[in-house]
Amino acid sequence: MAEETTGKKPSFGIALLVVLVSAVIIGYSVLKLEAEVHIPLVLCALFAALVGRWVLGIPWKTIEEGMINGIVLALQAILILYIVGMIIGAWIQSGVVPSLIYYGLDLLAPRWFLLATLLICSVVSLSTGTSWGTSGTVGIALMGVAMGLGIPAPLAAGVIISGAYFGDKMSPLSDTTNLAPAIAGTDLFQHIRAMVWTTGPSYLLVCAITIVLGFKYGGGTLDAAKIAAIQAVMSHEFSISLLGFVPPLLVIGLCVMKMPAIPGLFAGVVAGALIAAFQGMGIGDIMNVIQNGYSAALSDTLANAEDLTAVAKTLAENNILGVTPEMGKEVGGMLSKLLTRGGMQSMNWTISLIICALSFGGIMERCGFLEVMLRTILKGVKSVGGLVASVIASCFICNVFLGDQYLSIVMPGRMFRLGFEEKGLHARMLSRSLEDSGTLTSVLIPWNTCGAYNSGVLGVPTVQYVPFAFLNYLNPLMAILLTYLGIGTAWKGKEGEPVIAKEKPANL
Repeated sequence: MAEETTGKKPSFGIALLVVLVSAVIIGYSVLKLEAEVHIPLVLCALFAALVGRWVLGIPWKTIEEGMINGIVLALQAILILYIVGMIIGAWIQSGVVPSLIYYGLDLLAPRWFLLATLLICSVVSLSTGTSWGTSGTVGIALMGVAMGLGIPAPLAAGVIISGAYFGDKMSPLSDTTNLAPAIAGTDLFQHIRAMVWTTGPSYLLVCAITIVLGFKYGGGTLDAAKIAAIQAVMSHEFSISLLGFVPPLLVIGLCVMKMPAIPGLFAGVVAGALIAAFQGMGIGDIMNVIQNGYSAALSDTLANAEDLTAVAKTLAENNILGVTPEMGKEVGGMLSKLLTRGGMQSMNWTISLIICALSFGGIMERCGFLEVMLRTILKGVKSVGGLVASVIASCFICNVFLGDQYLSIVMPGRMFRLGFEEKGLHARMLSRSLEDSGTLTSVLIPWNTCGAYNSGVLGVPTVQYVPFAFLNYLNPLMAILLTYLGIGTAWKGKEGEPVIAKEKPANL
């Protein structure tokens, strides 16, 4: 029977030690040794498990259950990752992504590209409720357009992520938008109305930033020759047509009709495969691309040609006129890097990272290390602003040490719910704060499920796009500022309805 005991709770000192040691292991490995984060996370998980087993006396079976439960939480996300990988492969092979890039280069001027990107990703994500689906489909196409327009890749990726996470956060179709009010004890639409107070000003600020940066990066002369070269090479490697807009519109339409994410996204795979078959591609080739991704052909040949004479010969053989060998080699390298991607197998690096991160997070949660630290933080909180700031900080800490945005919503939500009730605050204040940080800051952490995914599909390291993911760090700061100013603070009325006031009304 002794094996069934749960062990003792950690003291604040032990919990702090585990967190600090883990931070040192990850920081030293990634920043100093420039190692990938998988093995450092495994070492952190090992250290936390050893402390839990031998210092706290927690049975190994209990620790193992924590690891497994952490991974189980991400199984749906893992399935979605595999499907998105299949979508990317099928949509590149069938010309869907190249068509979006081709026509985007005609329509999007450099000066307004960043604002248009923000708005497009926001609309798609609002319609579908998924930031992952947005960045993994239209996001890749917009990265290609940015490349053609001379917009820096980290800047384009950051704006794509800002738009995608705005929609994910505000859409009633999003899983996190439904999870946060369920944890906090309020309803979905009270939660969305509450988020307007903090997300609205933040989004307008991001719009202004993209306009200013758009004038900065789009103020030069448009390189028409490069754009023409990109379009010429793509039109000879892929079938470019308006038919390429059908699969994205299909996926958006199915999600708007409230079809669940997995079948809705898989419909996009089928649509891409059918278009490829219609273009005369063999079933075996289509299955191979869905499995292993698309490998660039013409653009790769141009990129890896031995010299400019070989480039000129390839251009002539493909009847690509008006493109100099120098430009052909440059464009070939850009397109080869952008479009050689996708396939189910391409997601294995990200999925293995997710499993490592959630194993570590499951141990941290089961052994109670973060819970002890966060409860200690909560004891010193007196003001409403301090309470909201504590939730936002706690969600960020959970995103760092638990590796998943769902856990960063669930754990602080459970711990802070009573504190909000005792202060007389409406539950939508808690749900809003959980999403202001839990949802948005997840993509800023390289080893978090969201950071790893977006870095993989957009082809930009997390540390490079973080400064440009404006909404994701401005919104949490805006939420803290507005709460301290007493703007948008909701108190629980006599019949459970929110009462907006700077201070708690005397009659409540």
